[in-house]
Amino acid sequence: MPPPIAELISLVEEVRRHRRQGSATLDNALPRLELRPLAGGRNNLVFAWNGPDGEICLKLYRTDKRDRAACEYQALTHVAACGITAAPKPLWHDPDPELPAVAMTMVAGQPVSDLAEPATALRAAITVIGQLREIPLGPFVDMPRVDSATHYMERIIEVWPAQLEDCNREPLTVDMWSLLGAWEQRGDAAVLAEPAPRVFSRGDSNLLNWLWDEPNIHLVDWEFVGYSDTAYDAAELVEHLSAHAIDDEWWISLLPDLGIVDDATRHRFRAARRTVALRWLSVLWKQRNQRVDEFEFQFKRVRELMNSDFL
Repeated sequence: MPPPIAELISLVEEVRRHRRQGSATLDNALPRLELRPLAGGRNNLVFAWNGPDGEICLKLYRTDKRDRAACEYQALTHVAACGITAAPKPLWHDPDPELPAVAMTMVAGQPVSDLAEPATALRAAITVIGQLREIPLGPFVDMPRVDSATHYMERIIEVWPAQLEDCNREPLTVDMWSLLGAWEQRGDAAVLAEPAPRVFSRGDSNLLNWLWDEPNIHLVDWEFVGYSDTAYDAAELVEHLSAHAIDDEWWISLLPDLGIVDDATRHRFRAARRTVALRWLSVLWKQRNQRVDEFEFQFKRVRELMNSDFL
């Protein structure tokens, strides 16, 4: 059945009105509006709404250079048209300049990163990634994914050195400069600057967004969608912080399913792994005193990657 558009319009307008009055005012209004907050929305507002035909996911977006609401709605529409069934179905889009909104079907499942035995769910996720690589780029033919290789390299080359300069008296800074120098000597930036065939990418490898509802896998949060390339996306998945609990040997066995099938893709994949891992280290560097264990793990991880070519 079509979504109750009139009810959605009225509901979203009331959310916006309460939001303008402050977060506490909105929180107090949620029970009356029959809205249940959902986790994982980053800086967006995400709710489950008990509509007349069951729960609907309602998402109101932060506005910035990327029109996140339009990207997500276009992505969901595009993948549905291409036969991808793992994504929510788009129901409605309101391109409001203040707080744009998208309504979509609710999907069930437990985040893959929370599973005690994630192997089956991860295989299902990788199957979906392979399906996405095969669909046309559609409206995203000229739009790079968020956290692209180019973006990560810019942050490593242009932003992180300035942050390290501000901390030159700290003993750990010497180690950070050493790893940055090792990455530069590897020539990974030049490798990733080489052209590669573009593939459709959801643009976010966080395993929290893969929801396992055995035997089905669902994938949420499509606002960072765009084009990428096979080797970079595989590396971004393997080296995402949410994937730390997965053994390297297990990832190695799945590399062919991720599209790493020949010398060219393996070479690019290695360069991308080191780059992604170093970028995450630079992110954790800013929070090294708050996220101590994560920083120490990533520090060790980058050193290992810089000193070997294992896949």
